[in-house]
Amino acid sequence: MDVKKTGLLLLIVSLIMQWGCVNKPSEKLMIATAANMRFAMTSLVEAFTAETGISCETVVSSSGKLTAQIAQGAPFDLFVSADMKYPDELYRQGLTITPPKVYAYGKLVLWCAHDDVEPSLVILNDDSVQRIAIANPKTAPYGRAAMEVINHDFHSEQITHKLVYGESISQTSQFIISGAASIGFTAKSVVLSPEIIGKGQWHEIDTSLYSPIEQGVVVLNQNPKMIDDAQQFKLFLFSENGQKILMRYGYEVSK
Repeated sequence: MDVKKTGLLLLIVSLIMQWGCVNKPSEKLMIATAANMRFAMTSLVEAFTAETGISCETVVSSSGKLTAQIAQGAPFDLFVSADMKYPDELYRQGLTITPPKVYAYGKLVLWCAHDDVEPSLVILNDDSVQRIAIANPKTAPYGRAAMEVINHDFHSEQITHKLVYGESISQTSQFIISGAASIGFTAKSVVLSPEIIGKGQWHEIDTSLYSPIEQGVVVLNQNPKMIDDAQQFKLFLFSENGQKILMRYGYEVSK
């Protein structure tokens, strides 16, 4: 092959390679996000992407449902859970690169969307309260915490017939704000979010009435190409900037 043909071939190969690099879509970091973290995660992702240039996509659901999806092969790179139980479960199954770590402690509140009602545990037994929203305690850690509070303060027959269950904190909060429930238990991060703040009244539940809501994060090993990016996001959660965002949404950060 003469020099001209060789040069032309190299030019064509170079152009093809450059075209491929320009047009190849960049992968996004896929983050499985517990519903209580929905609003905080929006702020976290915005700050993280601005700092690192790494694009993220979040999928929001209850921690239990997300765990089931991950175990079935859902293509997530990072799991930001509402507790430690579910990430621990994934670690035992060999689906994570390291054990989970607590990044924050969640707070439970009782919330009513009406300004003329002052939420308190006492009024839950009142006849005027027909429906009380809580997240499903089988799959949502905040639902389990709410049941601990109810069992601590009431005989089960007093309250349980009033309970309506959301599959996650997001759906539970929707029950409250839509009026489908008179009042309900939700995450403090929900009532402090820009979308909800100032709507109705809420009362923070004494933390002595429920087990600490230790929220855990874990990097998954499903997609080796995204592990480094997932590790960066995990580090960002524990950075000064990340922890400030979490505190803004009412979380108690790791000491």
